[in-house]
Amino acid sequence: MIEVSGLTKRFRDRTAVLDLSFSIGRGEVVGLLGPNGAGKTTTLRLLTGYLPATSGTVRVAGFDVFEEPRQARRHIGYLPEVPPLYDAMTVRRQLRFAAELKGLGRALLPAEVDRVAGLTGVTEVLDRLTSNLSKGFRQRVGIAQALVGDPDVLVLDEPTVGLDPIQIREVRDLVRTLGGRHTVILSSHLLPEVAMTCSKVLVLNAGRLVDFDTLDGLIARHLPGRKVTLDDIAFLEEIFGKLVTPA
Repeated sequence: MIEVSGLTKRFRDRTAVLDLSFSIGRGEVVGLLGPNGAGKTTTLRLLTGYLPATSGTVRVAGFDVFEEPRQARRHIGYLPEVPPLYDAMTVRRQLRFAAELKGLGRALLPAEVDRVAGLTGVTEVLDRLTSNLSKGFRQRVGIAQALVGDPDVLVLDEPTVGLDPIQIREVRDLVRTLGGRHTVILSSHLLPEVAMTCSKVLVLNAGRLVDFDTLDGLIARHLPGRKVTLDDIAFLEEIFGKLVTPA
């Protein structure tokens, strides 16, 4: 569903992303991990076509993001770190506006708004202004907006940043339910979130891909012989330290 080959992004004399190559299958939920400045947000912006690449290719659902942007974006739902919400709009109008931008026919709009609101648990606030929502509900509305049009791929940048523990759990559970029907790639600096949400982990360091595997695969490769359960979050911290700390 996502194919990346030789992806590089330079900003003048700074290289943010260097020669990334990986593929993500349909229905997988992949966590993008890395320290601050590793290139996570830049990578997600490249995957969605929000930024042009210096070199390399990204294909989503078979379409080249840079050469066929309109076709590729029909298959992508994107939640930036700060949800792009209009404070003067109600949630219902916000979601309807997103559906209009994605080209849904007028007759389909009410049902689509109700569908994504139900999936993300924002039905009760549909007629409230987005400016009056808690941060947790704003994140949910942002995810609902990304889900409009039922895209094959969801790209979520730090979907739980700034949330309290209860809100983090709610958004994490929501993202987990989206796997299977949607291919999901999310960035996070919260290791427990990735361990409890994602089936695979992609680790960046200084713009480079340093590992990409299932959690079981990472454990077998970096902690050989250790008996580790996925409930033991410390194992991911140990692996993360091995991958991003210079030798």
